[in-house]
Amino acid sequence: MRKFVAFLLAVLTLTHGASAALAAVRERPPLVLAAASLQESMNAAADAWARKGHPRPRISFAASSALARQAASGAPADLFVSADEPWMDYLQRKGLIRKGTRVSFLRNDLVLIAPRASKARLHIARGMPLSAALGKGRLAVADPAGVPAGIYAKQALTRLGVWPSVQSQIAPGDSVRSALALVSRGTAPLGIVYATDARADPAVRVVAVFPPASHDPISYPVATLAASRNPQGEAFRRYLISAEGKAVFRRFGFGTK
Repeated sequence: MRKFVAFLLAVLTLTHGASAALAAVRERPPLVLAAASLQESMNAAADAWARKGHPRPRISFAASSALARQAASGAPADLFVSADEPWMDYLQRKGLIRKGTRVSFLRNDLVLIAPRASKARLHIARGMPLSAALGKGRLAVADPAGVPAGIYAKQALTRLGVWPSVQSQIAPGDSVRSALALVSRGTAPLGIVYATDARADPAVRVVAVFPPASHDPISYPVATLAASRNPQGEAFRRYLISAEGKAVFRRFGFGTK
């Protein structure tokens, strides 16, 4: 009888330990790799999720290109939110996102900005005198070699026929927020960022909005990474694409799909 009781206690202890370990996994905060332009909105979404009783997601912000490469190198993340479709395509081709979880849920606009006190005026049109407006200054953009905001900017300037005239005046940043900071500090007289970035920084103003036809649609997809084993990650993804989650992003100027 004593042996049976000892055996039963051992089983109960193991069961309790396994349940506690499972609960700990379920309650572990997910890690989200999110495009730099989402800083204020994604933090607000994470706060709203936490108020529902969930562990608050940990969020790593950077250029989508850098984050996609981190995910491809095995970064232990649960979700990836990109500022364009091609970097999500990159991970999908490698089989690194969970099938059936990719959803494009946000939109944005591209704008030309200047420091708040600047008197710069420029109408966005084919052949616009952007180089003359810059004078001896530089145009702050995210790196057009791989960062989505920079890619969109180069597309727009190319389609408007002004890229060759300003190419030598580009000041490329490692993310759209780097470009924003150059204009915000007055280091660059003009810059190209997303409309939501300009809205987030009171030290800059929008000079003009680029026509949607001048660049590819600015689309933000989210997906659960295939290597994720944290159910909180998928739960947070579902929240982000829900009507309630999208409402958070609309407060920060994003369009939703």
